[in-house]
Amino acid sequence: MSGRVDSWDHWRSFLAVVEEGSLSGAARVLRLTQPTVGRHVDALEDGIGARLFTRSRGGLDPTPLALVLVSQARDMAMIADDLVRTASGERDELRGTVRLAAVDIVGTFVLPPMLAAFHERHPGIDIELALSTRNENLLRREADIAVRMVRPEQQAIVARHVGFVRVGLFAHRRYVAAHGLPETVEALFSHPLIGIDQEEGLVAGISFGGHPLSRESFAFRCDSAVAQLMAVKAGFGIGACHLGLAADEPELVRVLPDMVEFGYEMWIAMHEDLRDTRRMRLLFDHLAENLAAYSERRSLRQA
Repeated sequence: MSGRVDSWDHWRSFLAVVEEGSLSGAARVLRLTQPTVGRHVDALEDGIGARLFTRSRGGLDPTPLALVLVSQARDMAMIADDLVRTASGERDELRGTVRLAAVDIVGTFVLPPMLAAFHERHPGIDIELALSTRNENLLRREADIAVRMVRPEQQAIVARHVGFVRVGLFAHRRYVAAHGLPETVEALFSHPLIGIDQEEGLVAGISFGGHPLSRESFAFRCDSAVAQLMAVKAGFGIGACHLGLAADEPELVRVLPDMVEFGYEMWIAMHEDLRDTRRMRLLFDHLAENLAAYSERRSLRQA
């Protein structure tokens, strides 16, 4: 071998490229530059004396050798994360760091007030908040605690159902003043709708008046629920919003409140090995209580 393969930074970059499928995606997750990640992968390939990735139209595909190495790299990642947790705070002390994962709409609008209240009571506990459209793997310790909109199915995960988040359709008052509101579900589709881009699984099984939703249903497409909400508030058209969030938005008008409403389960989860760590348990219980209250909020405001 002509290079070094014992640097954890290099293996961490390797694992991120496998999981993200590209140097740019790995760099974004690791908060490194793309050239840095590329150098790490080159150094590993130089040290091993074999290729770890091949280029394809979709990005970087791991070679058979890389797939063999992934499992051990993930074990290394878990050990490294455990070392950080031990160093950042003792098991039963109210200090250290908790990494929390959530979808962007929940992490941006719902969690911050809850986290602020928690930090007032426990100032020694630092919070890291990861926003993502994907479910972080708690078994691989990508997060300590996760707020999810689907039931966790992994083994060795402690999960609590905290409620059912109701979702309705809304438009900004400016849009309503200019274009009016649909009076039937059929008329809804004559208005510009706001919704998903690539994440079609998010609307799987949802239909309005017998019209199944798909990517082509929307005039504004984005997989960020935050961007979708901002498009609604900008007056682009009609889009979905949690009823609990809409309750705090007086300029939003409910669309077809008696005809269109759907929702998602809300769960909070963590690895079972963390349930006896006091700072983890405290935040888990705090969020479970507050998210349950949030899920019960409803906006009854109409035009």
